[in-house]
Amino acid sequence: MRFGTYFLAVAAVSGAIATLAAPGVARADSASSVAGPMQPLTTGAAIYQHVCQGCHMADGRGAAGASSGFPGFAGNTKLQTADFPIYTVLNGHGGMPSFAGLLTDKQVADVVNFIRTHFGNHFSGAATPTDVAPMRPELTKEDE
Repeated sequence: MRFGTYFLAVAAVSGAIATLAAPGVARADSASSVAGPMQPLTTGAAIYQHVCQGCHMADGRGAAGASSGFPGFAGNTKLQTADFPIYTVLNGHGGMPSFAGLLTDKQVADVVNFIRTHFGNHFSGAATPTDVAPMRPELTKEDE
């Protein structure tokens, strides 16, 4: 009986080590909702697809459940001016994290303009990097 228990323990440890060392084991290196290598995020659509879509969904309708909802963008009156979405992208809000350390001023403006002009929205007054800069929080070394 002792030999059987020892054998099972050795087999379990060996299996775990082999699994961790196996080159084909999937490991997440991104939270992006898009598979494949990371592409340059040069448009609002690309930024939305790689950074926002995982929570706000491809159709921009958001998601509910898991004790917190992710708001949709279609007809969302908080998007009438660019200030609220700029502030939210930079500082986070509720369950949404800050993306100030991830996105440049131009990228923030691009993704804000994208959500304000897609998903059935036709809000005017495009955001610019100049609009974004003063809303950017001061990042510490720990935030970067």
